[in-house]
Amino acid sequence: MFKKILIANRGEIAVRVIRACRELGITSVAVYSDVDRASLHVRKADEAYYIGPAAASESYLNIAEILDVARRSGAEAIHPGYGFLSENAKFAQACVDSGIKFIGPTAAAMEMMGSKTRARQRMEQAGVPFVPGTSRALESFDEAEQVAARIGYPVMLKAAAGGGGKGMRLVGSPDDLESALEAARSEAQRSFGDSEVYLEKYIVNPRHIEMQILGDEQGNCVWLGERECSIQRRHQKVLEESPSPLVDPDMRRRMGEIAVRVARAADYTNAGTVEFLSDQEKNFYFLEMNTRLQVEHPVTELITGLDLVHLQIRIASGEKLPFTQEQVQIRGHAMECRIYAEDPDNHYFPSPGKITLLLAPSGPGIRHDSGIYEGWTVPIDYDPLLAKLIGYGTDRKQTIGRLLRALNEYFVGGIKTNLSLFRRILNDPDFQAGNLDTGYLDRLLALSAGTASAPAGGSEIAAVAAGLFAVLEPIAPSSHGTSSHGGGDRNGTSSWKRTARAEGLRSG
Repeated sequence: MFKKILIANRGEIAVRVIRACRELGITSVAVYSDVDRASLHVRKADEAYYIGPAAASESYLNIAEILDVARRSGAEAIHPGYGFLSENAKFAQACVDSGIKFIGPTAAAMEMMGSKTRARQRMEQAGVPFVPGTSRALESFDEAEQVAARIGYPVMLKAAAGGGGKGMRLVGSPDDLESALEAARSEAQRSFGDSEVYLEKYIVNPRHIEMQILGDEQGNCVWLGERECSIQRRHQKVLEESPSPLVDPDMRRRMGEIAVRVARAADYTNAGTVEFLSDQEKNFYFLEMNTRLQVEHPVTELITGLDLVHLQIRIASGEKLPFTQEQVQIRGHAMECRIYAEDPDNHYFPSPGKITLLLAPSGPGIRHDSGIYEGWTVPIDYDPLLAKLIGYGTDRKQTIGRLLRALNEYFVGGIKTNLSLFRRILNDPDFQAGNLDTGYLDRLLALSAGTASAPAGGSEIAAVAAGLFAVLEPIAPSSHGTSSHGGGDRNGTSSWKRTARAEGLRSG
């Protein structure tokens, strides 16, 4: 087992990995930029090193500086978290070349799955079902026109090198194809430095379902259940849950077996996620593979009882998977809400600033993975993800109820957040019935435009709580004297007064 691990990331995922290291008796090393000197991950780590200015290109994406810190600190391994360098094959190889273990897949596996066209070609050879379309980049408009006519409209153009909705265009008719192809190529070049675009059939009202896999370095590979990721805004996931309301045991088994086939075809090790699109008739197709730990990994942890970060570290240290596929059991239901510093009333623009008050929920079935604290200033330089609120219950209905209760306890003062969005989703009858697809959230927001951002009672409860607990100020000692620890009278009763100072605070 490693003695010291460097976490090449920030925010809640860095805190998550630091905690896993502490549980395993491993010294944790944090890195930070100018604006992250006071961040929670820096406070939690055993050691912390400065790596550069706020710009990610000069700090969290600076491979040479991160490797230099690893050498100076004596770290034996690097955990990349997600985002930043987590799917950078050059970084993975640079770690190997420096004699430092990269906690993730090999650079070769990353390169294969990082190109969607190469991945499709390899999966086609392995007999993995994928959406009809091209298995390589389009060479010309004429080729795009011929393929689209053969598979039928609507079709989707996608960047070969990227994701997250960049370089993606939906084309509904032949008249729109040429301009869409030019736009997709241009955006792909700007976003990824690669203008290659491929084409596939557009599945009407698809569901986005992914399968978690784990592979050790001895050739063992297992699947750990699916996650429903259809609640998306601008092709970015917002809320995830497991198991999926659509998937039955037979579909889960078939999807899991294909996910393992994908991993084996890529000689994949460590944690990864195979993503599928499914139609409403439960036909599913390979979409891509994410070669890292996912933001939504906690829902899988809750339904399986497994710690994925512990397992990542153990696999990277050379240990064999401690269980077989038959020993994996799925119990209960889990959902995750991604809490962002963004303004729902202003097109979800980022909302940086100082957190003047933080009331985080807890209680039965609630997990709160956070990278923030009261008094911290949220920078504008990075992704505005603040925390993840995860609910767990014996079934989907109980999980929804627990999350709604937790959301009504949650208050963040000083900045805007998207907490109201989750109250809206979880109270929606279609969501509660499991009637989902990737267009669900756009429809919900269109229907609710101009209405209150939260159901009656939600934000009001949070505001009252903020008023009650905003500030605690000690009363001056009385003439009767004080206890040795301060703040109490000689009878041991509290001498604290609560001062409500809720004005000017802004809640999510």
